[in-house]
Amino acid sequence: MEHSDAEGTSKATSGSGTDTAAAAAELPEEVHEDLGWLLTQVLNGFLQAAQETVGDFPGGLRGLHILSATATDCARNQLEVARRLGIDRSVMVRLIDDLEHGGLVKRCPDPADRRARLIRPTDAGLRRHEEMTARLNLAQRHVLAPLNADEQVILTDALRRVAIGLLASGQSPEPCPGDAADCR
Repeated sequence: MEHSDAEGTSKATSGSGTDTAAAAAELPEEVHEDLGWLLTQVLNGFLQAAQETVGDFPGGLRGLHILSATATDCARNQLEVARRLGIDRSVMVRLIDDLEHGGLVKRCPDPADRRARLIRPTDAGLRRHEEMTARLNLAQRHVLAPLNADEQVILTDALRRVAIGLLASGQSPEPCPGDAADCR
């Protein structure tokens, strides 16, 4: 990915040694060990790269997560998808509506429970899931470019364990407190 400096010159932001050293020198000493600040910077970088990647995908990044949950049989119905992803049920309805209007998922009656609706990806949804997942993986690699491959695995594994611990303790992984409409 590229950005323009003050003179309008295009620069690659691949995390080269000199760029990384210059950025590290600019960090205030107080934030070097500040977990909240560090996580915020990584999250903001990831969300920016992900937003550029998903563009106008129905429901944005959360829509892609919902499609992924249905495409991989991680969750069968709307309530289960909402619970697993930590998305408020009222927001989930709108997100699935967006995916359904985009032709990416369909709601089907659950033969085991007439009150429940299964969420199933369409063939177009499966193709789009594969395409968007590959694109999102490229964005993720860009964000993690300052780390070597082993460090990327270690970081991802450690963050997964923390997320699982938070889920096990009953804390929601929902990234958007308050008005979820602000997250789209």
